Amino acid sequence: MNIVSLVPSATETLISWGCEPVACTRFCEQPDIPHVGGTKDPDIDKIVGLDPDLVVVDAEENRREDHDSLVERGVPVHVLHIRSIDDVNPSMAELSHRVGAQCQASLLPEPKPARLTAFVPIWRRPWMALGMPTYGASLLARLGVVSVFGEEGPYPTVELEEAVRRRPEVVLAPSEPYPFTTRQLPELSSVAPTTFVDGKDLFWWGARTPAAIERLSTLIDGL
Repeated sequence: MNIVSLVPSATETLISWGCEPVACTRFCEQPDIPHVGGTKDPDIDKIVGLDPDLVVVDAEENRREDHDSLVERGVPVHVLHIRSIDDVNPSMAELSHRVGAQCQASLLPEPKPARLTAFVPIWRRPWMALGMPTYGASLLARLGVVSVFGEEGPYPTVELEEAVRRRPEVVLAPSEPYPFTTRQLPELSSVAPTTFVDGKDLFWWGARTPAAIERLSTLIDGL
């Protein structure tokens, strides 16, 4: 089956099922698979030219206009919409059925009581935070970590001063989508003690989810 994946998480998951896409985005971190642009600017003509049996997109990561362009040109499209850790198993089951693969459900942990508040920045200039409903925030909540901007929508634009006022116990700074590093530590540590997190563990769902839960749980237990 000729599959084009425009979703990094889905690309990784499909490969784990033995269904390597014929093309993916440059953000999928698969240098041996041909690229068809990015998640927000895919090359529609190139995708159509591959005559794919299926293009996998995500309602949050990809643009509606690109989805519509593919559909208008007769390309079969499968749309994922992961907004919570609880969406992972049913969504992966649907995708595996669509591509004819076998998928084992991820064993998800029982929710832990809230034990830590966190500021989770996802962008800088302007500052943006992780809120609800998102996969990342729901994953952290399952592990007992509450985003101080959780009630402001999925990815609210915030002021660093407001993050300070909300008095989080920790800053969890992911490596993506903004690549936070020690260069931003002075700003981040002005809010709260800062721990750097693998952004893929926080935002890439699917095949990565079980091991990501273990790694994040170990990291959080050490705070």
